[in-house]
Amino acid sequence: MAVVLTRPLQEARRWAERLREHGVDAVLLPLIDIAPAPDLPALRQAAEQVDRYAAVMFVSANAVHGFLAAGARPQRTRCWAPGPATRDALLAAGLPAQRIDAPAADAEQFDSESLWQQVRDQLRAGDRLLLVRGGDAQGRPQGRDWIVQQLAARGVAVETVVAYVRRSPTWSEAERSVARRAAGDGTWWLFSSSEGAAHLAQLLPGQDWSGARAVATHPRIAQTVQSLGFGEVRTARPGLPDVLASIESAR
Repeated sequence: MAVVLTRPLQEARRWAERLREHGVDAVLLPLIDIAPAPDLPALRQAAEQVDRYAAVMFVSANAVHGFLAAGARPQRTRCWAPGPATRDALLAAGLPAQRIDAPAADAEQFDSESLWQQVRDQLRAGDRLLLVRGGDAQGRPQGRDWIVQQLAARGVAVETVVAYVRRSPTWSEAERSVARRAAGDGTWWLFSSSEGAAHLAQLLPGQDWSGARAVATHPRIAQTVQSLGFGEVRTARPGLPDVLASIESAR
C-alpha cells in the first residue's frame, strides 16, 4: 500500500518515517511550500511583546516554529493550539503543558470550533489576543477568521502577525509523472489542507482524478478534494492511527 503525502516537506518527511514503520510506502509530493515571513521586524516586535497578550493562538506547528524562531519566549500568556501537531510543537519548544489550551483528545475534529469549546470563557472584554498565522505568497494574512469573530463578539481585541508564508511548490517533471501515476494506480492521497488540494489542480491542470483515492483530515478539506473529481474521498482525524484505520478499512 502506498500513500502520497502532500504536507510541506519537513512535515511530510516525519510522516513518511512513521508510515514506513507501519509497512506503508510513503511518496512525498508536497503541495505547500513554506517560506520565512517577509516582514521580520513586525514578527520580532510581536515576539518581544508576547507577554502583553492574554493569549496567543498558533494556527499550526509552522506558526509555532516561525514565532519562536523570531525570539518569542512566552512566560505568562496562554498558548492556544487548534490541534495535536501544534500542541506538540509548543511542548517540544519547552512550553509547559499547563499553559497550553487545545481541543479535547476525543474531539470529533481538531479545529477552531473544537478549540473554542476549551477556551471560550478564558478571555473577557478588553483582553488582547495575538493570532500567529501564515501568509500567502505576498505575505498577506491567510486563513479562517471564525474564532476571531467569536472573540470580537465578546469585546476581545485580536492582533495578527504572519510567522511564515505558504505558497504553491514548483514540481519537477518527474514529480508530475509520479502524481499522474498515483491518480489511478490505487495509491491513497493524504490531504491536510484545502489550499494544498487547490494547488494540485494548478500543478496538474486537466488531470482525470476519477480513479484516485484520498483521505482528508477535515470535512472542509474533503469537500475541496471532492471538487477536484477524486473518485473516493474519506475523512479521518489528523492523527496517524486514525488515518491508517481509514485506509485499512477500505481494503
